[in-house]
Amino acid sequence: MALDEKTITQAIIDRYFEKLKKNLSVDVAVVGGGPSGLVCSYYLSRNGFKVTLFERKLSIGGGMWGGGMMFNEIVVQEEGKKILDEFGIHSQFYTNGYYTADSIEAISTLCSKAVKSGVTIFNLISAEDLLLRENRVTGLVLNWTAVEMANLHVDPLTIESKFVVDATGHATEVVAILQKKNDLKLLTETGKIVGEKSLWAEAAEKDTMANTREVFPGLYVCGMAANATFGSYRMGPIFGGMLLSGEKVASLIIEASRRSR
Repeated sequence: MALDEKTITQAIIDRYFEKLKKNLSVDVAVVGGGPSGLVCSYYLSRNGFKVTLFERKLSIGGGMWGGGMMFNEIVVQEEGKKILDEFGIHSQFYTNGYYTADSIEAISTLCSKAVKSGVTIFNLISAEDLLLRENRVTGLVLNWTAVEMANLHVDPLTIESKFVVDATGHATEVVAILQKKNDLKLLTETGKIVGEKSLWAEAAEKDTMANTREVFPGLYVCGMAANATFGSYRMGPIFGGMLLSGEKVASLIIEASRRSR
């Protein structure tokens, strides 16, 4: 069969816009395709939610790809191993309470499982603003990451979402936008983003779970974005808390959705 370049191009355009139009109104929009965002998306989709994940970079996976200082191994403590087991990610016992996993297998499997569960992922798209209606986040304002990088003056497009999850990591980008553009109080001790502290793995892992919650009506934080928002420590290349945080924020949204019915 002879190949036609026009047909190839048309197929990509048609399929992409079909996908985009199907995701203009969703149950949950997750911003950030790292481990916590992927785990969150997976559990929500498994429970019947229509979930779309937006990642600003070309690749999905956040900081997990690089392990620790580009040694592509990660550490997961006993509590977080159950997530690896559920996703079918191989892990090895290292010493009491510590397990290691290949970072490439881990993040590629999380991504694959999320997509196969029904999550739609768009890469190379940034959330540059939020939709805010009657003191509640109701969606995202989106643009191409290339537009942001080139500092071009190009108007964005929007999607509607019943819930938004900030899984953008250290920068807590979505919450930062909300705080910068609006005169409002977050559900933090100061009413503002408290900020990330230096590395302390034990405290950070515990706090990640406590800080995974709603930070403003309709807007939730998970993973490192949770600690940065509520003012706790970073944890380095141990990922149990990140995985468990994704599971927890999904359960919180599921419960909130049930209460609102």
